[in-house]
Amino acid sequence: MLCATSRLLAARTATALPAQPRGRGPGARCRRRELHFPGHPELPLGDFLAGRLPRSSVSAGRRAILRRGRMPPAVRGGPAGVELRPRRGRCGPQVTRAVGPDVAAEPTARSPKRPARGSRRFEAAGRWALLALVTLLAFATRFHRLDEPPHICWDETHFGKMGSYYINRTFFFDVHPPLGKMLIGLAGYLSGYDGTFLFQKPGDKYEHHNYMGMRGFCAFLGSLLVPFAYLTVLELSKSLPAALLTAALLTFDTGCLTLSQYILLDPILMFFIMAAMLSMVKYNSCADRPFSAPWWFWLSLTGINLAGALGVKFVGLFIILQVGWNTISDLWHLFGDLSLSVVTVGKHLTARILCLIVLPLTLYTATYAVHFMVLNKSGPGDGFFSSAFQARLSGNNLHNASIPEHLAYGSVITVKNVRMAMGYLHSHRHLYPEGIGARQQQVTTYLHKDYNNLWIIKKHNTNADPLDPSFPVEFVRHGDIIRLEHKETSRNLHSHYHEAPLTRKHYQVTGYGINGTGDSNDFWRIEVVNRKFGNRIKVLRSRIRLIHLVTGCVLGSSGKVLPKWGWEQLEVTCTPYLKETLNSIWNVEDHINPKLPNISLDVLQPTFPEILLESHMVMIRGNNGLKPKDNEFTSKPWHWPINYQGLRFSGINDTDFRVYLLGNPVVWWLNLLSIALYLLLGSIIAVAMQRGACLPAEVEGLSQVLLQGGGQLLLGWMLHYFPFFLMGRILYFHHYFPAMLFSSMLTGILWDTLLRLCAWSLASSSLARGIYAVGLLSLLLGTAYSFYLFHPLAYGMVGPLAQDPRSPMAGLRWLESWDF
Repeated sequence: MLCATSRLLAARTATALPAQPRGRGPGARCRRRELHFPGHPELPLGDFLAGRLPRSSVSAGRRAILRRGRMPPAVRGGPAGVELRPRRGRCGPQVTRAVGPDVAAEPTARSPKRPARGSRRFEAAGRWALLALVTLLAFATRFHRLDEPPHICWDETHFGKMGSYYINRTFFFDVHPPLGKMLIGLAGYLSGYDGTFLFQKPGDKYEHHNYMGMRGFCAFLGSLLVPFAYLTVLELSKSLPAALLTAALLTFDTGCLTLSQYILLDPILMFFIMAAMLSMVKYNSCADRPFSAPWWFWLSLTGINLAGALGVKFVGLFIILQVGWNTISDLWHLFGDLSLSVVTVGKHLTARILCLIVLPLTLYTATYAVHFMVLNKSGPGDGFFSSAFQARLSGNNLHNASIPEHLAYGSVITVKNVRMAMGYLHSHRHLYPEGIGARQQQVTTYLHKDYNNLWIIKKHNTNADPLDPSFPVEFVRHGDIIRLEHKETSRNLHSHYHEAPLTRKHYQVTGYGINGTGDSNDFWRIEVVNRKFGNRIKVLRSRIRLIHLVTGCVLGSSGKVLPKWGWEQLEVTCTPYLKETLNSIWNVEDHINPKLPNISLDVLQPTFPEILLESHMVMIRGNNGLKPKDNEFTSKPWHWPINYQGLRFSGINDTDFRVYLLGNPVVWWLNLLSIALYLLLGSIIAVAMQRGACLPAEVEGLSQVLLQGGGQLLLGWMLHYFPFFLMGRILYFHHYFPAMLFSSMLTGILWDTLLRLCAWSLASSSLARGIYAVGLLSLLLGTAYSFYLFHPLAYGMVGPLAQDPRSPMAGLRWLESWDF
C-alpha cells in the first residue's frame, strides 16, 4: 500500500512539474527534489514554510486545503469550518488525493460552492464585531477603578516627576531615552496637570492635583496591547479561535492589567513593541504586492514603531533585532529569485534601508532634538553632564557666564571628572569609619552642585593669602606643586599608603589638616594633558591630572558607589598605575577670583551631535551602574516565567490599600507549558518533514501554520527574555512582560493547533467539533475564572493579609514566595 502510494505520488508530482534543464549544479539538484504544497502542486512547499509565497498563492493553497478537508473543524467563525473524513492510516487515500491536478474529479474532494456576497459581508461584519468586543473588554478592564489608589504607587514617583519636569522645562537625568517621559508629560499637560506635584515618595496623596490624564494615557496604550495581539495572531494563523484565546490570556492577566494602570514606561514600551510586530506581520502579508500603497504603509509604520520602542527604553533593541532578522531572510530569498532583475532587488534593498534604518534613526534623533529644546532650564541632572553641556542650560551658573579664563593661586574652584556621570571632587565633615584606612575626613565625587564641591588652590610651601591686594596675581602652570584646601572644612586634599575603601591596590584619599595646615602628603603636582611646562591652565578646556608628590599615585574616581557611611557617593582613590584614563582626568569648572578679568563662556556651548553622543554615554553608564535600594525586591531572570515572586506597588499592611504586581498564575503557567510543548512538538514535526516522512495532509497543513507563525513568536519570546541573563544591572520582575506578550500569542496558536489535531484524530466530525469547542471554551472560561479569583491583586485590596482566612486572597497564596 505504501509503495503504491509513493509511486503514485512520484508520478503525479512529475506530471505537475515542468521539465528541468540538465545540469550538475546545486540549483538543478534542488529543483529536482523540491516538494510542493499539498493540494496545490504549483506552489513549492519550502516557499510556503518560509512564508515567501505571494498572498494570492497562499490563500489559494489554503482554500485547497479547506476544500479537501485537510483542516479539522473549528467553532463558527473559524477558518476551517468544514466536514472531516475518517482517517484511513498513516498514508491513506487522502495523501494520494493531496497531489495531482485530477483530484477535483473525486467525489469526496469536491469544492463547496463559493459563498454568496451577502454571506461574505456577514462574515466580515462578524470579524469586526469580534474585534470590537475584544477591544471593548480590554478597555473596560484597564480603565476600571483607574483612580485608585489616589496616591503614588511604585515607580510613579520617578516617571510622574519626570513628566512634571517636561511641563516645567527643567533638565533632569534618566537612564532611559526620553520619548516615554515626554509622552507622559504631554498627556499631563493636555489633561490640565500643572506640573507642581513633587512626586517625592510612594504613598504621597495626589490630593487636588490632576493625575488621571497621565494614568489614563498609559491605560489607553496598555488596552491596545490586546487588539494588537489579537490581530497579530489572526494574521499568522488565520484562525479566529487562536486570536480570541490570545486576547483572553492578555485581557485576564493581572500583571498586564497592573502595569497598564499606572504612570510607568512599561505600557508605552509594550505598545510600540506590539505595534512593530503587527506592522511587520502585515507588511509580510503584502509580499505579493511590492511597492504598492499598503506595502509602503506597513513597511513605514514598522520603522516608525521601531523608533518608538527604542525611544522609550533601550530594550526596544530586541524588537529591532527581530524585524532585522525577518528583513534579512526576506532579502536573501529575493536575492535568490532569478526571476527578479538586479534593479528590482536593489529597489527592495533601498526601500528597507529607507523605511527600517533611515526613518527610525531620523525619528529617534528628532526625539532628542525635542527633548533638548524643551528642557532648557538647569535642574537636578546637570552634574551628570560635562561643563560645556551645562553652559547651554538657563539658570546654570555657567550659562551666559563670564569667569576668569586662566587658573591663578587663591582661586575658588570646582574640579570635575571628565568621565561621564562621575561628578565633582567633593568632601564633607564625615570621617571614614573604623577599619577603613585612616579615620580622616571623607573625599568622594558627587553628581550634583553643592557648596562642598568648592576648593581653594594654594601654593604648597606658604600659607599666605594669594588674594591679598599687596600680592601680584600668579597663574597656575603645568608642572606646579599645589595644595587644594576644602573651602567648607579647611582641610587639605591628602593621600597616603593606606588602602582605598573599595578598590584594592589603590590608595585612600582623605581631607587632612587644620585650617589649611597639614603635612607633605597634601602636595600634588598639576599636569595638563598633552601640554608643555610653563603653559597656563584654562578653565573648562584644560584637561588636568593631579599626581601625588610623595606616593607618585594619580588622583581619580573608581566610579564605585560607597556604602551608607559614604552617603552612596562615588569612591575617590589615588591609583599607583599612571596610565592615562578618563577616571584620572579632570577639568576646572567654576572659577572665582576677583583679581582676574572675566571672559564669556558662550563659545564653549557644544553642537547637537556632541550633545547627542554625550547623553548616550551618560545613559549607558548610568544604566549599568543601577543598584538596588534598601528593602527593594529584585529578582533573577529564571524567576520570571514561573511567576516566582511579585512586586509590591502599594501598601505593606492590613490597613493600607495594597496593589501587588503578579501575573495570573493560570495564564503564566499555561504559557510556560506551551513553550515546552511547542519545542517538543515543533522539533518532532520539523525532523519528520526534513526526513521526508509521509504526513497526513491534515497534520501537514496544521504543521505549516505552527512552524511558521509559532516560530516567529518563539523568536520574539527568546529575544525579549534571554538577553537579560547577560546583563549586569539590577533587574526587576516587570522586565519580563514584553516576552510574556509573545509567549501568550504562542499559547493561542499552539492550543488552537493541538485542539484541531485532537479533533482530526476522531472519526466522527460532529464529535470532533464538540471536542474542539469544549476544549476552547474550557481554556477561555478557566482563564476568566482565574482572573475573577486574582483580580484583587491588580485592583487593590484592604484588610487582612492572605494568611488570614478572612482575607479576600485567602487560599490563593499558592507559592510561599508570593508576598501579598
